[in-house]
Amino acid sequence: MQPINRRVFLKGGAMALLALGLPPEFVTRSLLAETRGAARKKTLICIFQRGAVDGLSMVVPFGERAYYAGRRSIAIADPTRDRERGALDLDGFFGMHPELRPLHELYGRKELAIVHATGSPNPTRSHFEAQDIMETASPDGRARDGWLNRVLTATECAECHGHGRTLADPAAHAADHAVGQAGLASLRGVAMGTELPLSLRGGHPALAVADLERFGVAGGNDPSLSDAFAKLYRTEGGDAVSGAADGGLEAAAILKRIDPARYRPRDGVQYPAGDFGRSLRQVAQLVKADVGVEIAFAELGGWDTHVAQGGADGQLARRLRELGQGIRALHDDLGARMEDVVILTMSEFGRTVAENGSGGTDHGHANCMMLLGGDVRGGKVYGDWPGLEREQLNEGRDLKVTTDFRDVFAEVAARHLEAKALDRVFPGYAVDRARFRGVLG
Repeated sequence: MQPINRRVFLKGGAMALLALGLPPEFVTRSLLAETRGAARKKTLICIFQRGAVDGLSMVVPFGERAYYAGRRSIAIADPTRDRERGALDLDGFFGMHPELRPLHELYGRKELAIVHATGSPNPTRSHFEAQDIMETASPDGRARDGWLNRVLTATECAECHGHGRTLADPAAHAADHAVGQAGLASLRGVAMGTELPLSLRGGHPALAVADLERFGVAGGNDPSLSDAFAKLYRTEGGDAVSGAADGGLEAAAILKRIDPARYRPRDGVQYPAGDFGRSLRQVAQLVKADVGVEIAFAELGGWDTHVAQGGADGQLARRLRELGQGIRALHDDLGARMEDVVILTMSEFGRTVAENGSGGTDHGHANCMMLLGGDVRGGKVYGDWPGLEREQLNEGRDLKVTTDFRDVFAEVAARHLEAKALDRVFPGYAVDRARFRGVLG
């Protein structure tokens, strides 16, 4: 057997264990934090629509004349004029894209809510900058850690919070809660993918898992590879790197015990084919297996529709069909567990009101978010609608932002995950609960 080098071992997916958000914390904290006392009951599942979805086609303001004036071939029809392929009426003014019919039913059952005209006050039209801003929840996207990682830190240890302890000294906290006691490792933050998204990077450990069935040591049950990994990272002194290796191996052992390959969704549930469907299926398995997941992250790309966007059919419609089918499958698969789950969708910015010369839309400003789950006050479109007449638009071309996306994030963090130190979760932003839209009960 050829010697295994660290770089190849990790790069080859031997352990998708890295949450190297901020390198200094990696050497002072274990990969997986121990949890004490009762298991947490709340889970947040974030779905990032990378590429800037057209929120005006996803949730259609069919009551706006200006919507149709600017869209010659891609507008979604008024439901009163096209009952087959028109928008699915929500409240007489807004409607869902017809490919989101699986979610429209949940809206009617008051399980799903929408916040429209939400986004960042930053005017950037760069995908990369806007994604960084959203994932860090910072004004310019230059923060080195993500907002979800800060939520994990803010809700890290019920025992510590109960005794008034702070988490200002990560090394001391890690020493108090050493990894290595079998069965106590917790996968609190998990991203489905080959690398950790910015929103989950930071001082708190988190995992990137491309595929649960392959997570762990390459070669499946080959003990020689497990031993090789341990020898690479474990030292006699029992330092923090050794703890991370032990934590990673423990995480792999936990996931092996839940036997991902044998998981079967609930009867009648069918996830869409492809990476997105598999990611949501495995998120459901993690939640139902009670391994300690509090934040799960998945993403779906392909929303940058500059050319041939389509209307009720076409490029965008196919992507929305995958999104709608995936979220509905996740919802139905979780069943009663949805009482303790909130699913939150997001995208870096919206798209222009007017259709361009290539039958598509260009980078815009405000967008919309969907929320569903047990805490959600569904059956309503929240937010202040700014209008689509030219004088009402951002820079004469885009939907204006009337709800800062951080207010939506903060409401979810505070009311669903019960994060207390919101000033630390959203540094540099004055969180005001009076700005919460009331989406969560």
